[in-house]
Amino acid sequence: MTDSAAHRPDDAAAPPDAQAAPPDAGLPPDEQARIAALVETLARENAEQKDRVLRTLAEMENLRKRTEREVSDMRQYGIASFARDVLAVADNMARALEALDGELRDTDNPGIKALLDGIELTERELVKVLEKHGVKKFEPKKGDKFDPNLHQAMYELPDPAQPAGTVAQVVQSGYMIGERMLRPALVGVAKGGPKPAPANETPAPANENPPAETPDAAS
Repeated sequence: MTDSAAHRPDDAAAPPDAQAAPPDAGLPPDEQARIAALVETLARENAEQKDRVLRTLAEMENLRKRTEREVSDMRQYGIASFARDVLAVADNMARALEALDGELRDTDNPGIKALLDGIELTERELVKVLEKHGVKKFEPKKGDKFDPNLHQAMYELPDPAQPAGTVAQVVQSGYMIGERMLRPALVGVAKGGPKPAPANETPAPANENPPAETPDAAS
């Protein structure tokens, strides 16, 4: 049996010019121009919509990060006002312990010793509770350079044995909450102390020989 489908005229290869012709080749020029303008408009609107979506996503990401940071700050620094008030209690307990002399501490009276031990235990427990919530105590040392970010100068002390602009006396300890200053340390600053000489400056050698006498012009 002969396969007549193999010789159908529809299976003949199409001419090259017919295959390469654009779909709107048969449209009038004004219709082609209208379609081209419509395609350009759609492409521009698509680019604008894509830009809006990207901007919205970026704003949402910034909002998420800002919200997370604000929540973290609220958790860490939300108790700043309360902690600042509690510091007054800690200061009073520290002053009470500093006011006790050695004779009272060495007493054999069990009641007094129990009272002192209770005050010291309460003071240590209060410091631990503050540290648990991010409040840490710091105390500058004598001779440290004065830092206005950490210290508050209460007065100046004329101490010639100490460089000027350094901590001469600590009046009250400071406290930090997280990375922020809760209360600066109150200090006295040295005034009129020695200034360190530059490293490249060397003293001039002393001239031990007296200057030679010049002859008298009249003689």
